[in-house]
Amino acid sequence: MVSQDKKNSLAALTLAAVGIVYGDIGTSPLYTMKEVFSKEHGLPLTSENLIGVVSLIVWGLIIIVSLKYVTLILRANNRGEGGIMALMALALSSVGRHSRWYFPLMVMGLFGATLFYGDSVITPAISVLSAVEGLSVATSAFDPYVVPLTVVVLGVLYSLQQRGTAGIGKWFGPIMIVWFLVLAIMGIVNIVAEPGILVALNPLNALHFLEGNKLLAFISLGAVVLAFTGAEALYADMGHFGAKPIRTAWFMVVFPSLALNYLGQGALLLMHPEAVDNPFYQQLGAWSIYPLVVLATMAAIIASQATISGTFSMTKQAIALGFLPRMKIEFTSASHMGQIYIPAVNWLQMAVVMMAVIGFSSSSNLAAAYGIAVTATMTVTTVLTFFVIRYRWKYNLPLCIIATSFFLTIDLGFLSANMLKLLHGGWFPLLLGAILFTVMTTWKRGRELVFENLQRHAIPLEDFLSSLFVAPPTRVPGTAIFLRGESDGVPHAMLHNLSHNKVLHERVVFLTVHMKEVPYVPVEEEVRISPLGDECYQMDVYYGFKDVPDIPRAMALAAEHGLEFEMMETSFFIARQTVVAHPTRGMAMWREHIFVTMSRHARGAADYYQIPSNRVIELGTKVEI
Repeated sequence: MVSQDKKNSLAALTLAAVGIVYGDIGTSPLYTMKEVFSKEHGLPLTSENLIGVVSLIVWGLIIIVSLKYVTLILRANNRGEGGIMALMALALSSVGRHSRWYFPLMVMGLFGATLFYGDSVITPAISVLSAVEGLSVATSAFDPYVVPLTVVVLGVLYSLQQRGTAGIGKWFGPIMIVWFLVLAIMGIVNIVAEPGILVALNPLNALHFLEGNKLLAFISLGAVVLAFTGAEALYADMGHFGAKPIRTAWFMVVFPSLALNYLGQGALLLMHPEAVDNPFYQQLGAWSIYPLVVLATMAAIIASQATISGTFSMTKQAIALGFLPRMKIEFTSASHMGQIYIPAVNWLQMAVVMMAVIGFSSSSNLAAAYGIAVTATMTVTTVLTFFVIRYRWKYNLPLCIIATSFFLTIDLGFLSANMLKLLHGGWFPLLLGAILFTVMTTWKRGRELVFENLQRHAIPLEDFLSSLFVAPPTRVPGTAIFLRGESDGVPHAMLHNLSHNKVLHERVVFLTVHMKEVPYVPVEEEVRISPLGDECYQMDVYYGFKDVPDIPRAMALAAEHGLEFEMMETSFFIARQTVVAHPTRGMAMWREHIFVTMSRHARGAADYYQIPSNRVIELGTKVEI
């Protein structure tokens, strides 16, 4: 019975993984072959080139996705979680905070994460745009309406985010199963009509293509890599589904369907080279275009939804790790804590996606921008993985170098080819990444400067309490909880309260929240209580970067450690910091102004930690950086 339940659970998770994890890479056949042989790349459509390109794509799926991501990198999980933020945290903990590699790895991982944001902007734009472009294949009368229709579809998609995906998410898997089944059937139909394309399964054809064309082949790599977009998504979603369902979905459904469809498009172009303008929509003839547009649009929406949800998840992790200010986070599902909605990120991303659709106006123009974001993130992932397998898994150095160098050579080859597109759209994700990198590092450095300022003026807590209770102030009924940073000394809120009100509650708790570089902290390790004497206590609460901060829940857990709370008799004292830029120290003035602006718009600590607002007393304090 247990075995049967496990099988049912695996089947359900695999179905869900097909719907959410593989939406991005599953929509790549819409535009990849068209881009490889576009006039801009200058690669002539000959049977030898066609077979070589299809061979490159199929073997790229085998080496990059199957071998690198599905087999190797899915093993590099941070307590079950994946994604570049989790991998960065894993690599940093592997080398240790005092290692000379710590800062370079943090910078590299952070830049890889910012490029993921660029990817998450381009994916909805290119996926939906390329799906709607199928209408132009049917008739040129639709040409003026492609961009407006795309904008409408994306506008509706982003407007529905606040409702969550719980209602429609159950349809993602079945729809994508149909999508992959259609991809496979279209491929088989064309392979049967022209079985000569099967010689592309020989990897020597890929090597002959690269050797025979040299520069043109190198340039074409910038479009070939479009077949592998979404490989990062399967790693990022590991925490939601687990490695086994993701692997099962890839080898049983996704990879066979993609390989068959790329072979089928190759077979179609061998028979009908004139179909090169949009081979995807011409695989079954004119009758199939409109049904395919409908199905492709649904698949593109699902692929977009996956990247939007991924952006919310990545932002939550970045906030927890201290790279972004606190923001309003809404939970859209009572049963799945991973389903969140961040209004500020949603509307900002929608605005940038709309700009990309209107500015680039075609999937071909966007394809140039897409490759750089994907290949740069893939390269960073490979480098971070080296430090994990070397310093955490303790594999011997030659093996680590050989394995990493093999994948790094491929990644750098694709990245170099895409750098040729820098002036033709490649600047777009790099600009987005640079802006976000500046914002994240500014926030991180600004918080460090605030911490250093507080440290300089900090009064040691133990010494203060000792002197305070020599002649103690009047004690009043109830419990006072003072939020206190790590190594902050006496909270400013307490000093203000004593100065103005001249009283102390009968029980005083100093509450410190610690964010750890792990996804989740076990419940039994979440709360620690240290008595300080005279009914004063230090309460330390620990969260991982994917945990949901919830102070009332932590207070309930404190009862197990002998510290019980009655919420209506408890007051929270919080110091609201007003940060002021200083012209002669700290960061450059423009960065300080960015930090001050973010600080003023950051979500309040009480709101972020879910503290009841009617129990909070805020006291202001000014901090110069």
